[in-house]
Amino acid sequence: MTTFIREREMIVMADEMNGNSAGDCAATKVTEALTFVTERIASRPRVGIVLGSGLGCIADAVENPVAIPYGDIPHWPRTTAQGHAGRLVLGELEGVKVVVMQGRVHHYEGYSASEVTFPIRVLGELGISTLFATNASGGVNLGYRPGDLVAVYDHINFMGINPLAGRNNEKWGPRFPDMSYAYDHEYLEMLESAAAEEKIPLRRGVYIAFSGPSFETPAEIRMARVMGADIVGMSTIPEVITANHMNVRAAAVSCVANFAAGVKPEKLRHQEVLDSMARAARSMERLLRGFLRKIS
Repeated sequence: MTTFIREREMIVMADEMNGNSAGDCAATKVTEALTFVTERIASRPRVGIVLGSGLGCIADAVENPVAIPYGDIPHWPRTTAQGHAGRLVLGELEGVKVVVMQGRVHHYEGYSASEVTFPIRVLGELGISTLFATNASGGVNLGYRPGDLVAVYDHINFMGINPLAGRNNEKWGPRFPDMSYAYDHEYLEMLESAAAEEKIPLRRGVYIAFSGPSFETPAEIRMARVMGADIVGMSTIPEVITANHMNVRAAAVSCVANFAAGVKPEKLRHQEVLDSMARAARSMERLLRGFLRKIS
């Protein structure tokens, strides 16, 4: 991991020596990735979907798919986390043009905040107007149980990073974007309506994110509960901030994969997360399909 981070630092230093600012360099890389993707598709997607741990199987439902491995796309960060396949899948779902990220990268993998959100920048330039993010989470709210689906209506960024730090690219969005409605309230209502029609129990909750990769301590979970958090994870927030910056409407649904630390006496295991998400994948797909039918 130390070698990986050092390589990233050397790349930044090289850009600076060549007279490129970090902002200019990022925009150039986004353009190169965008060009690579657009050359391989016939039409632009309307909705971007980010699939979290254990939910990659939902990408298999995309019709007329064009699948591109992350490793083939210029500058696209490669996922190393278990349960993230690492492919971009473009096609249709419920008659809506979609682009599906079959897995994401995380800050704890050694990536900077701007690298974590590089895919969202590309999707924004690709023309999406909606971002639908999913993730696995721990249940902070004592009333939540593994398997519950939670529509995120607000978040607490406890990751110590923000993808908008550094020079702002006015082409992408304003220096100080408003986050009052980071999770689109109309979309929240659509999600709840779709859930009711599909007879899928759906809660509303506040998501708090830590940087990881260690799971949180019981004391940190007690703190999160006092702060008003219902679920906890290690992703999504940088993506949603970036989407809002680019004027892309965002929705997020989390699956409670386990009880957060201290709620039960058992220790936390990542395999437990993957197993819970596999069981919840079908419900998540039905909810996603219902949501897409409503926005179509």
